[in-house]
Amino acid sequence: MATDARAIYVTALRNTHAMEQQGLQQMEIQVSRLERYPDYAALLNRHIETTRQQLQRLEQSLQAAGESAPTVKEAVTAAAGTVGATVHGMFQDETLKNLYAGYAYQYEQIGAYRSLIAIAETAGETAHVAAFRQSVQEEEQAAQEVAGLIEPVTRRYVELTTSGDKADR
Repeated sequence: MATDARAIYVTALRNTHAMEQQGLQQMEIQVSRLERYPDYAALLNRHIETTRQQLQRLEQSLQAAGESAPTVKEAVTAAAGTVGATVHGMFQDETLKNLYAGYAYQYEQIGAYRSLIAIAETAGETAHVAAFRQSVQEEEQAAQEVAGLIEPVTRRYVELTTSGDKADR
């Protein structure tokens, strides 16, 4: 049985929603551990708000397609996000590992949204393409902001670690 383009579009919407939900949970856990990295915490707080807006857009797209937000897949990916953030928290260099993962994750999201746009256009589901393009721009901006923090956060981490202070707690 062949799958039609609309079914692929709905699956892509669900997957993107689950990915954003997982990212939101990871950021919410991480931001609580960044009291010694105020610039990094501020960036995450801004992106948490952006992610909530992106989730609303995806939910509107799902509703327009006659679907509801995913539940089972989201529960699994949310649990994975919590586990990932917790595992990184067990290591001394948690802040750096989360920074690297966050940088890479921005590009994963850019790819997912660009793919979603192509799927939507192929399926003739173009009503929300502008919103998806906005999400691409937001993720590209976030990637640039994270890139700009890599060196300053790394220097701060080394400073705190070599002074005998606990860098990540």
